[in-house]
Amino acid sequence: MIIGGLQKLTLIDYPGKLACTVFLAGCNFRCPFCYSSELVLPEKIEKQPKISEKEFFDFLEERKRLLEAVTVCGGEPTINKDLPQFCKKIKKLGYSVKIDTNGSNPKMLKDLISKKLIDYVAMDVKLPREKYEKILGREAKLKNIEKSISLLKENRVDYEFRSTVVPTLLTKEDVIKIAQWISGAKKYYLQNFRAEKTIDPKFEKVKPYPDKYILDIVKKISPLFEVCELRT
Repeated sequence: MIIGGLQKLTLIDYPGKLACTVFLAGCNFRCPFCYSSELVLPEKIEKQPKISEKEFFDFLEERKRLLEAVTVCGGEPTINKDLPQFCKKIKKLGYSVKIDTNGSNPKMLKDLISKKLIDYVAMDVKLPREKYEKILGREAKLKNIEKSISLLKENRVDYEFRSTVVPTLLTKEDVIKIAQWISGAKKYYLQNFRAEKTIDPKFEKVKPYPDKYILDIVKKISPLFEVCELRT
């Protein structure tokens, strides 16, 4: 497991809790609009400053009375076989644990939930069904994405779904299709695209949708969820 970064305090990454965010390097997807290439592309991971596990857990030990939770993101955390042990060590220190995932490893997700090693999951639903493998490649196996969606909708752990609304890849109709796919979920958040240091440089020139465009989508799909908002 490679720790490629640590945000020592966040008020937004874990709903309702003071948290830190730990970034695990490595990802099985190559989303062209991703702006964390230093945690995804092997040649950039190699140059990225690293944090040892000892340094990370020493930090958690010191912050016990100040922080409540840890968000584990990436990259894609679930590609790490030792993720359960990592989460177990965090939980042992008294922290709540949130995982940010692309949903590609339902087996790992089920294991983490069954063993009560995580308290919250944020899953990115990147595209409607018919676009997944076409745009993201063979690693983005639709059956695994669907298994993860179904698993979370069982409500055995607190969770949210979220989508980044990327012009040229997602239209209003596409987002409505995603919403219908995950309909009945507790929470669904839309995020506007940020055109910065993307894996595919072409996306750095893509102009984000106006917030009003996304808010209009939120208004249309919100009856399908308990909570549906534009996250800014």
